[in-house]
Amino acid sequence: MTSPASTPTSAPGDMPTVDSLSYEQARDELIRVVSVLEQGGTTLEESLALWERGEALATRCEEWLIGAKARLDAARGAAAAE
Repeated sequence: MTSPASTPTSAPGDMPTVDSLSYEQARDELIRVVSVLEQGGTTLEESLALWERGEALATRCEEWLIGAKARLDAARGAAAAE
């Protein structure tokens, strides 16, 4: 699947940029981010960075899903035209 266009999102440290992640990678990382936030025990600054990363990951997942839906709609339209 061709990756949807998105604005590059820088990542802290050695983490890959959000726009380079596949749907599965973004989803799995989002699950980890939510888990860390739910557990607590991080500083305010760490929590904010995680929240921002989580928002970017959720947006990336949504981009992939919108792209997949568009491809399905196009395939259905082509099949109906036959």
